[in-house]
Amino acid sequence: MDDSRPDLASLRIDRTPGPARTGPPRLVVAGIAIAVLAVAVVSGMRLASGGRALAVTLGTAEATGGGNVTGAGISANGYVVARTKASVSSKILGRLAWVGVTEGSRVRFGDAIARLESADYEAALLAARANVAQLEAQGVQAQRDLKRGQSLRDQQLLAESELEGLQTRLDVLSAQINAARAQAKVAEANLENTRVRAPFTGTVLRKDAEVGEIVAPSSAGGGLTRTAIVTMADLTTLEVEVDVNEAYIAQIGSVQPARITLDAYPDTSFSGRVRQVVPTADRQKATVLVKVSILDRDPRILPEMGAKVVFDTQGAQSHTAPRRVFVPQAAITQVEGRSVVWVVESGVARRQGVDVGPTRGDRIEVRQGLAGGESLVLSPPAGLKNGIKVRPAGR
Repeated sequence: MDDSRPDLASLRIDRTPGPARTGPPRLVVAGIAIAVLAVAVVSGMRLASGGRALAVTLGTAEATGGGNVTGAGISANGYVVARTKASVSSKILGRLAWVGVTEGSRVRFGDAIARLESADYEAALLAARANVAQLEAQGVQAQRDLKRGQSLRDQQLLAESELEGLQTRLDVLSAQINAARAQAKVAEANLENTRVRAPFTGTVLRKDAEVGEIVAPSSAGGGLTRTAIVTMADLTTLEVEVDVNEAYIAQIGSVQPARITLDAYPDTSFSGRVRQVVPTADRQKATVLVKVSILDRDPRILPEMGAKVVFDTQGAQSHTAPRRVFVPQAAITQVEGRSVVWVVESGVARRQGVDVGPTRGDRIEVRQGLAGGESLVLSPPAGLKNGIKVRPAGR
């Protein structure tokens, strides 16, 4: 028997505690790894947000300014205009010889306000009148000859054919006299046309031509000729024209009272009344033109002054009519079948869902989602995301 085999009975398990570990526990290591990853993510986001902003083209959501519901009623802005206004021109072509008015002159209907050079027309009238006088004298003589011929015929001293000749001569002269008188009237009218008269009683607002200039009828102007000599208006017909938002036009009616405030005199108001609501709308501005008569006459009220009109809606001021907001069509995009816009606030883009309405020209109405005045991204680029920094293109 071989004594070299190992003695298994002598083997024992060593249960003596080993030396203490110096490294961190596994849970601590995992926590540190997670913290490092979080810092990296946050740092990456900060770097991304702090990097160069995306260049975009910006537009604006515009609220229609045709009218607003205020505590006093519906208000709208416009201008003072004269219902009776005209650019006065001559009826014929000619050189201006005299102008008898200036800005602010009061004229009555038919007053001469200017005169053209008229020597040729005066001479033509004199010639026409002389021709009439000559023919009338011949006519008087022809009547005498006819009367004497009738007497001679009765005495059988004149043949019937000769008497008929005298009658024919008188008839021809009568026709010539009528034609000459008509020509004289034409010459007289031509001379009168060299005098430019006021078409109505009013005030001269502007003098458009000076002595020595060639003037012409408005239908024949061109080149170096003037078509208007003066511009005048009847200041008793002053009224205010305003554009009212079509969303409120149902609350405006004929003879409705209103208060008018001029931009030049903001502390003074004047009584007014709706004269006409023009039966058509402006599709670009979504407004309707309203004409308001001025009941309080005041010399301070002048044409083309800016004015604000507040319509008395008799309690309708509590009506909550929707605010009309329009945006460029390029601002609207489709995301998952829904219309959205990208609103820029403090240099950061934010996606906003909207409810769109009809299109007006190059703009589209937004019924919900915007209040007006927002800055919007036009034709949003593919890389645009929520929270990304943007800047106007070209900066």
